[in-house]
Amino acid sequence: MTVEDPPDDDPRKAERDAILRALAPVVEGVAATFGPVCEVVLHDYRHPENSVVAVAGDVTGRSVGAAMSEIGMRVLARGDDADDELNYVTRTGTGRTLKSSTMVLRDSAGTVFGALCVNVDVTEVGRAQSLLAALAGAGGPPADAPVTTFGDDIDSVVDALLDTHLPPERTWAGLERSRRLALFRALDERGVFAVRRAIEQVAARLGISRASAYSHLSQARTDAAPGPHPTSEGAHP
Repeated sequence: MTVEDPPDDDPRKAERDAILRALAPVVEGVAATFGPVCEVVLHDYRHPENSVVAVAGDVTGRSVGAAMSEIGMRVLARGDDADDELNYVTRTGTGRTLKSSTMVLRDSAGTVFGALCVNVDVTEVGRAQSLLAALAGAGGPPADAPVTTFGDDIDSVVDALLDTHLPPERTWAGLERSRRLALFRALDERGVFAVRRAIEQVAARLGISRASAYSHLSQARTDAAPGPHPTSEGAHP
């Protein structure tokens, strides 16, 4: 789904803008409290391609105007049913380990329209923990956390999600129909098609036509649920 903004004269639009303005100083304050290992990011999901409206700290390298990560896409896919995700661990593409929390923002009607995210770089903590565990004979480090793509460019995020679900050794031509539909279903569940022009990007990467991509997405949604799927700007011609 996409977050549709109410008309300019709707008080909910002004309410959302006011919430984001009020949280901007919080972004700076939390980052300053935890120091250089902390990054705080404020997202406005009404603009998924450049959802970052405030950022303090430099853990993922993003700036104002940057795109959301796949975590944000997952929130978009869940819509108003999205919950806060607290104290989860992920890794950046450069191998840094992050402990993160994503807190959804809602207006007075309960509509999710953004998120406040905190990322703490715990890479060095993990290394120290592994060293102490090795010295104590307690075994090696825990299993790797999943890699999350953070970047200013939404296309890189979509590409990363596509690579996750379509390994390099597999091609579109090499997938039977059920796996093709499963690929589109997985991307849809992660909010990829809420992003403007994502369907064209996915079609180009797979080497298929835009019409074929829309057809597979429609069929994947039909198979997933008997009722109508929530509409999204990125999922219709």
